Amino acid sequence: MKRLLAGTLAAALALGLTGCGQQQEECDAKPVIYLYPEQQTEVEVSLDYDGTLTAAYPAYENGWRVTAEPDGTLHDENGNEYSYLFWEGENDADTHCLGTRIADLFNANYDFSKGFCVAGADTADFLRETLSGIGLTPREYNEFIVYWLPKMQGNPYNLISFQSERYTDGAKLTIDPKPDSELRVFMAWKPLNRAQPIEPQTFPSFERDGFTVVEWGGCEVTKS
Repeated sequence: MKRLLAGTLAAALALGLTGCGQQQEECDAKPVIYLYPEQQTEVEVSLDYDGTLTAAYPAYENGWRVTAEPDGTLHDENGNEYSYLFWEGENDADTHCLGTRIADLFNANYDFSKGFCVAGADTADFLRETLSGIGLTPREYNEFIVYWLPKMQGNPYNLISFQSERYTDGAKLTIDPKPDSELRVFMAWKPLNRAQPIEPQTFPSFERDGFTVVEWGGCEVTKS
């Protein structure tokens, strides 16, 4: 049975915006894509991104074409080895005055109606537990934490929300052959000076069945 789950992590804009028509700058930072076929497989991956692609490794030339091993090891046509496919992009969006509720503030962009407010000192433990529960392996969630922890742990608090369609609709992946299981985890977040109430999120279970694709990434949302 095919399973397509978009379990994505995302995070926040400033709470308590008071003006209308303020600018929100977003950066979809360090999404990485792991490919786990059941046997050695030639895989093609293409990205339809609603923004500007600023970096990719290996080079993105109308897509990626790699040979994937069951343990996730990738090789390009020249024999170069990779652990995953990496991309980074930027997009700009206008935030309009929609009211005072946190859900309204993010209505045009990411969905912050639910999420978590986490003390900076608790970030590592929170991410380890949460990412494991969503479905990442220790290898995957440790690489996620190593990238994001230095940016988050020194803040008094971080507002975090786990996105699904708000991220995946703007960063569509086409993969051939089609994966049997797909998990896309995206975190957008905003540093806070004090704790803010927010309804906690829950997540569907994820099972790795057959050819499995896993992606994680994140975004610190700032306003100019």
